[in-house]
Amino acid sequence: MLHLSRRSVSSLLRSSSHLRCDPLAAAISCFSPFSDPDGGIRNLHSQAKNAILWRNSSLCSSKGSFFEPEQVSFSGFRCFSGGNDTFPRLDRDSLAQLWILDQKKLKAMEKRYSKASKNRNYRGNGVENDYEPAKPTLQQPPVSQSMSGLLKPKTSEEVKLSTLLARSNLLITRDIEWANLVLGIEQENRYIVVDVCYPETPVGSIREQSNVIARQLLRTRRPFVATITDPLGNELFRVRRPFWWITSSIYAEIDGKEIGVVHRRWHLWRRIYDLYLGNNQFAVVENPGFWNWTFTVKDADGEVLAQIDRDWRGFGFEIFTDAGQYVIRFGEADDAAKTGPAANVEELEVKRPLDLSERAVALALAISLDNDYFSRHGGLGIPFMAVGE
Repeated sequence: MLHLSRRSVSSLLRSSSHLRCDPLAAAISCFSPFSDPDGGIRNLHSQAKNAILWRNSSLCSSKGSFFEPEQVSFSGFRCFSGGNDTFPRLDRDSLAQLWILDQKKLKAMEKRYSKASKNRNYRGNGVENDYEPAKPTLQQPPVSQSMSGLLKPKTSEEVKLSTLLARSNLLITRDIEWANLVLGIEQENRYIVVDVCYPETPVGSIREQSNVIARQLLRTRRPFVATITDPLGNELFRVRRPFWWITSSIYAEIDGKEIGVVHRRWHLWRRIYDLYLGNNQFAVVENPGFWNWTFTVKDADGEVLAQIDRDWRGFGFEIFTDAGQYVIRFGEADDAAKTGPAANVEELEVKRPLDLSERAVALALAISLDNDYFSRHGGLGIPFMAVGE
């Protein structure tokens, strides 16, 4: 460690008075840590790199004259000492120690700054706000049907539905319930919703909320509320299914306001559902029953409005799990969405496209179908599929 006092530096400058007006005196005068108390040590070793050699490099010619500035050789980390000089010694080791200490100081400052930036509180108008890093956003796939005509949102409630339901085909897949499969414990149903035209990213999800005891005792007749959300977890609407004994009903609600309902009509083997928007019935489903897994939504004139298909996923899935898969067809997609595998998707010809509120009721119908006919009624590995009541 190098220690230079104010007196030693002054004596150093006086003893080198014969070198006035030369570059060396100016260089030595800059080495004083007292001339710049904040950066003295840093200036000391930075200036030392450009110091003129006192030893091993002569500054004078044989005639005693100085070389021109361009003829003077420079070298870093040379010592400032002569045979009979009284200068304080500034050798290579001292400069190396100064450089190491300076680097440690800079690293310590960077470490303190990085820790402070993580826990920094930003203040504004006298209110302290905790800094929260930006959350990654999930890009929503574009809609496959243009929101015009009947698909144009009419109310603020329908605006929330447009990103999910303004699509030609929706693929709804139910998750595997491992506790139900292995132990016979009924779990909350969960579904993933995907646009067939953009299968890479889901467009929504469905999650049931119900009482654990009611699920085990009442099974498919249990009351529950299912929340339909977008990929970011924002709630779009809900479906509510109360306890039923003979026929089931399921309600579609947006922000607690009922927009539609699906009532099941009792029949010995046929599967009949009436779809209402408010108090007005806009469609009916009449399935012949037994092993027919296609549910066509028709208007009062018998014209096709939409269709719900229950897909066969394979022997293992169908016998041992409840992981069903449903396709809701709302009509033709826009030409821009018919790219890649979507170009080979079979599209449904409809008399008129359903509006967004009617599509929410059709989605509620698909959830009701899954619970009425395609859920496991037994447990402990005993599959049973009801074909009629």
